[in-house]
Amino acid sequence: MAKWTEEQVAERFHEAAETSRRLPGLKSQGYFSVWPGIQRERWEGYAGEDRVMTFPPTPDAVARLEETQKWLLWLDEPQRHLVWMRAEGWRWPEIAKRLGCDRTTAWRRWRSALGLVTVQLNSL
Repeated sequence: MAKWTEEQVAERFHEAAETSRRLPGLKSQGYFSVWPGIQRERWEGYAGEDRVMTFPPTPDAVARLEETQKWLLWLDEPQRHLVWMRAEGWRWPEIAKRLGCDRTTAWRRWRSALGLVTVQLNSL
């Protein structure tokens, strides 16, 4: 069994945040339209509706996301927020402002949280 490192744990959290972002959004039930869909011509596709195509995550990525979210239960709530903000790509000054501390303190707390998860994973 391979030992987990803090870098691997951080990378897994980053992958989980990316997978979470790629999941389809929730839609409310019960609202629908009886009007037919608009069939656009090919030339109308260039009309300025900028849509970014995102592909849904693979089933393996969703399974890893669920496993990684279980790891968050080993942390207390401020540590969960810190780890997830960093996984989503927040910059250290923004995180420090949000937590009300210096950025090096935020970084140390993040490393400590990753260390706790790493110790738990290696003890399994």
